[in-house]
Amino acid sequence: MKLKVLHHDPAAHERKAGKITRYYRNPDPQLHPFERAREYNRALVATKLDKMFAKPLVAVLDGHTDAVKCMARSHKRVADLFTASCDGELRFWNMPTRTCTKAISAHDGFIRGLCVSPDDRLLFTGGDDKCIKTWKVEKNEGMTAMDWDEVLDEGNLVRGEEIDTSKLAKEVPALNVYMAKSAVTSLDHHWSRHLLVSTGDTVDIWDHHRSAPIQSFEWGCDSVICARFNPAEPCLIASTASDNTVGLYDLRGSSPIRKVLLKMRSNAVSWNPMEPLNFTVANEDCHLYTFDMRKLDIALNLHRDFTNAVLDVDYSPSGREFVAASYDRTIRIFRVSESRSREVYHAKRMQRVLCCRFTADTRYVVSGSEDTNVRVWKAEASKPLGPRPFRERQAMAYRDALKRKFQHLKEIRRIARHRHVPSLIKKHTEKRRIMAQAKKRKEENLRRHSRPGAVPFESVRRKPIKKQIE
Repeated sequence: MKLKVLHHDPAAHERKAGKITRYYRNPDPQLHPFERAREYNRALVATKLDKMFAKPLVAVLDGHTDAVKCMARSHKRVADLFTASCDGELRFWNMPTRTCTKAISAHDGFIRGLCVSPDDRLLFTGGDDKCIKTWKVEKNEGMTAMDWDEVLDEGNLVRGEEIDTSKLAKEVPALNVYMAKSAVTSLDHHWSRHLLVSTGDTVDIWDHHRSAPIQSFEWGCDSVICARFNPAEPCLIASTASDNTVGLYDLRGSSPIRKVLLKMRSNAVSWNPMEPLNFTVANEDCHLYTFDMRKLDIALNLHRDFTNAVLDVDYSPSGREFVAASYDRTIRIFRVSESRSREVYHAKRMQRVLCCRFTADTRYVVSGSEDTNVRVWKAEASKPLGPRPFRERQAMAYRDALKRKFQHLKEIRRIARHRHVPSLIKKHTEKRRIMAQAKKRKEENLRRHSRPGAVPFESVRRKPIKKQIE
């Protein structure tokens, strides 16, 4: 007779009850048993270091004597920036040296439209004086010694003193002047042809060699606010109007294609350069809406976080991000696929931001505000400027990979999303959150106490849209 030996295992009943969890590790001697814990700790430290070294403001370009109303950048030369103010002054900036190379008294009154030709040789401006003017842009343009001597003599200044750049503005004759029928609210140039689109009471198409518009569009609105050419389809134009509509126009036809009516007015529109079917509009309801032009009855995405009207929007040349400027004195950078902003930039003395642009190399963001200053920001707030050694670049790439690997964990996500904002914006954000929750709760109560189908559920992306007009 064989006796069965029983070995006492005090944890056997606990394992059967599911109270003890066994952890299996890779027996490979090349792998450390606590490798994941080490990587998580390094990702956490890297996320905290990003917050510590985040200094996005690079430079402040001053010299304008009135609010900076609009701006444009060169297509091929990263160093060139052009800004226009509400007093009719046009300025040419050299970004690396942070200096104004030319200042021109271009218009009487506001300059509301500014664009550059695809070859970066011509600059077009339009304003309240119903004029569209053409200016020549020279490569590596700057102030000569003779120009500086004239400024010194006229201002009775002594060489070596700080020069008031407002005295650089001169009456320079324009290459061409086109007379519009109404005040020009925006300008945009065709991506390949010698065509120009201007907005006012109508949407007008101009040729460089003709003094009158070759084509005009009108669709039952008092004024058109903004218009932009599609970067891929050369005949397509998107526009926003004062009657809360966003319209599409085709140069090959004599009438508009379609438009969508929103609940509030849109101030600006921008096409995605890498996905030309999609465009984003900046709306008065503090939100931005990304649409697919093939289906305008619902927005692809709704981008929020602003607490006041959004005034301008511009896409990065990569097509992955866009920057928006708001009346609440901040600018925000959004990823195309996300509804919340990735970065928010503000300064203590910065007033309402009227315009913003991405630079051609996607590394910087430029904003113009009512305090007459042009500010240059880093697109990545914690990235260092200038060239880096090879080992430092390797370390930065390793830290970025760790942050992407653990980005969804609670603590890292909380630290990465946190932003310091002014107290007024924080209060307005909390107030808007409470109002949105109350409205949502009211809709749910109505739906719960009504007969089925009487109060249908409406998507957030469809709520701002009233109807689509063919």
